[in-house]
Amino acid sequence: MERKDFLKRSLSVLGIAAVAPLVGACSKTEVDPTTTTGTTTTTGSTNGTTGGTCDTTPSETEGPFPTKTPTSLVMKDIRSDRTGVPMTATITIKNKNNNCAALEGALVDIWHCDKDGNYSEYGGTGMQSTNYTTVHFLRGRQTTDANGAAAFTSIFPGWYSGRAVHIHVHIYNATGKSLLVTQIAFPASVCDTVFTTATNYYTKGKADTTNEKDNVFSDGFANEMSTVSGSVANGYTLTHTIVVSA
Repeated sequence: MERKDFLKRSLSVLGIAAVAPLVGACSKTEVDPTTTTGTTTTTGSTNGTTGGTCDTTPSETEGPFPTKTPTSLVMKDIRSDRTGVPMTATITIKNKNNNCAALEGALVDIWHCDKDGNYSEYGGTGMQSTNYTTVHFLRGRQTTDANGAAAFTSIFPGWYSGRAVHIHVHIYNATGKSLLVTQIAFPASVCDTVFTTATNYYTKGKADTTNEKDNVFSDGFANEMSTVSGSVANGYTLTHTIVVSA
């Protein structure tokens, strides 16, 4: 079964709000970057930040490739043997039920595809031909600190046909209760730069779908857009705030 077919079938059963088809990549219209001396900085969501709103971050599908045993992957550096443009990601969790205060002690799981668009723990099927069922790259868990932050060392995600560039996130409270499954979107300008200039990325060129046409994000992604700064030469830094009801 193809990746698109997986979610299209799920749509008919669960509805668009619950599951959306795997469609897209980064958009050119959502974020206007400021560029100086080869370094790109983009401004993402202000949700949950001082002066911003405190709306709960939208729930999104976990997708067909969720981490199977996240408790066994407690690690900050999730690269394993994957190569690509370096990227650090700091995800801050805030609690809507406590005036958007930082949520300490939350468990944050993230996972995303490699530069070629493949996921670990899966493969050998129509949904992903390359078999990575026995490895666990680009998956990890961290616990938020007093500032509600969890940090990861990774690479810039690649893309695969039918989906926007994204990171999956599953957040639990300290006791392991699920609080939210969501996804993080990427700005178009950064994606286009990586996919047209970075070694081993540009072989596929720009991603084939925009955030606006990706049904996961097409109903609005203002509160799912990350802030990304850096360059291909020096790597990127991603920051993002997620609001949960804890």
